[in-house]
Amino acid sequence: MGKDEFLALALKNPVNTAIIDELHRLALPDAWLVSGCLVQTVWNVLTGRAVDYGIADYDIFYFDPDASWDAEDAVIRKLQTRLDHLGVKIETRNQARVHLWYPAKHGLPYPPLSRSTDGIDRFLTQNTQVGVRRAGDGFEVYAPHGFDDVAGLIARPNPGPNFSAANYAVKAQRWKALWPELTVIAAE
Repeated sequence: MGKDEFLALALKNPVNTAIIDELHRLALPDAWLVSGCLVQTVWNVLTGRAVDYGIADYDIFYFDPDASWDAEDAVIRKLQTRLDHLGVKIETRNQARVHLWYPAKHGLPYPPLSRSTDGIDRFLTQNTQVGVRRAGDGFEVYAPHGFDDVAGLIARPNPGPNFSAANYAVKAQRWKALWPELTVIAAE
């Protein structure tokens, strides 16, 4: 599967398209729709399920050097208001702030990031390391590991400085229950 096929399948979920379009209208800095909502839409299309089956939330990353909680909260509220009509859970995070709360929440270090794609690079699984945003008249897709695992319904750990085998096991178990076709690569 190439970028164009991935994008065409991910955009079959009208919620993904609506969020990407709204991010473009708002012109949030370095804003991307990321992770599971994209990959799981593709899985759903490939396995003949409803496009929104099993999608717990829709993750938005942006990068604003103003790392205050007030600034992030204002963006979260604005997006929630503008996307509330979609009836889905939206998770919006300023990637400039993650290092401030991640260690306390997960017990692991998290150095400051310099752009949203740095946050995508740190995802727990390689297959969900994807992001999509509008670029001119088209779309930009970020996928450092490509799309083979997405097309093959493979969950693969992303070993890195903040990897947690326990968190990976929980995520993989949830996914396997929803998509039994999934092949889960064990964490080492």
